[in-house]
Formats: sequence, C-alpha cells, structure tokens
Amino acid sequence: MLNIGAFFALLFIAAYRLPGGVAAIVGGVQPLIVALLASRLLHERLTTRIVAAGMTGVLGVGLIALQAQARLDAIGILAAVGGTLSMATGIVLSKKWGQPAAPLTMTAWHLITGGLTLLIVMLTFEGPPTTPLTPSNLGGYAYLSIVGTAFAYVMWFPGIARLPASTTAFLGLLSPVVAILLGWAVAGEVFTPMQMLASSLC
Repeated sequence: MLNIGAFFALLFIAAYRLPGGVAAIVGGVQPLIVALLASRLLHERLTTRIVAAGMTGVLGVGLIALQAQARLDAIGILAAVGGTLSMATGIVLSKKWGQPAAPLTMTAWHLITGGLTLLIVMLTFEGPPTTPLTPSNLGGYAYLSIVGTAFAYVMWFPGIARLPASTTAFLGLLSPVVAILLGWAVAGEVFTPMQMLASSLC
C-alpha cells in the first residue's frame, strides 16, 4: 500500500493539481524524511552531512523545476505531502522488515496488491474509462507499466536491501536531472544556466 497503492494515487492527484515544480520540491524532501525515519526505526546515523545533502537536493530540485507562475492548491499540496510520506515510510519499512522472497516475486506482489487497491478506488470514485484508448495511449501505458514501474521496482527492492535506507532515498533526486537530459536529447530542449547549476546540486 505504501510503495504502490497509496503512493501512486497521491502522486497523480498531486500531478494533476500542482505545477510539476511544486510537486517536485515536495517530493524532494523525501530523503530527509527517510533519513529521520531510518534513524528512529533502523538506528541509522542521522548526520549533519545527510541533512545538508538533503537540503541541497531540495534546493537543486526547486531551481530545476519551480516556475515563476507556480500556484498552490491545498488538495494538491496535501496529496504531494501524503505521497512523499507514503513512499518514505514504505522505503524504511521495506528495509526494516526485509524481503522474504526473490526480487521479481516481491515486485509482483507489490504491484498486484497496489494495483487491485487502485482498481477498487478507481471504480468507486470514477468508474470505468469511457473514452476509447488509442494506440498512443496503449503504448504509453505499456511503457509506464513495464519499464517505468515493473522493471524499476525489480531494480529498486534489491537496492533497498543492500544499501542504507537514507542512501537509496537520495536517488529520487536524480529524476528531474534525467528528465532534463532526456528533454535535451530527445525533444531538443535547451538547458538554462540555472538548470545546469541545479543539476550539479542534485
């Protein structure tokens, strides 16, 4: 529920209701939350270096993504905070409780449980889709399902098992950096000097 069901529901609510920059900044606080929880539940050291790195990462994400016209939406902010807390707690508890099965099996059960939960929520509040899916829609869903979720989580859970929880949480700060690089390489987007500086901070 924490890693998939609640997290993805809250993530998409935040994405719909907030500018990407605001949502990214809220998500950028996650390493600090993970470090705090890990210090309490896993007895990992909460050092000044970790706190400073977390604050620098938040600053970097903010400089990359925050737009001058960014607006605040109460529901969007609550969803972004809830999603961040959900994933941070899920990371720490996954580390604390361990993984009783192989990574592929663990990932499958996570995705099945989270997916069924989201299906129930979707049918309760929105009902089944009414617009026919296009080939582009299906291709996008296939990529998000196979590459962006299934493959990513198969890689993620072994990482949680082998590394300190506070270390794995910092990898999320690379998302805006990767997005900028892909925008430059694939879509022909241009770096601003501020984004180049911010990427180095992340």
